[in-house]
Amino acid sequence: MSEFDFPQYRKLTNDKSFYEIIDNRHFIEKQRIGKQVFTIPIEAMQYPEILRIQDMLDCVEGFFLSNKEEFESIGTENTAQDQA
Repeated sequence: MSEFDFPQYRKLTNDKSFYEIIDNRHFIEKQRIGKQVFTIPIEAMQYPEILRIQDMLDCVEGFFLSNKEEFESIGTENTAQDQA
């Protein structure tokens, strides 16, 4: 298993889900559905969830590298337009 410095950032190829991986058992998902963004904290307690985090870290199954700036910007893109 590879060693990583945390947090790590990943996204799906469709740019609808973004991940901040806090450690080998915890991550935060920001999921874009239409104009709404849902933030979901996840604690991996079962083996399939643990494998999913490893897949994210290894960039397999459609996961790509992202960064903190991109992750934090999700959900703020339309704020100025929405207030107008």
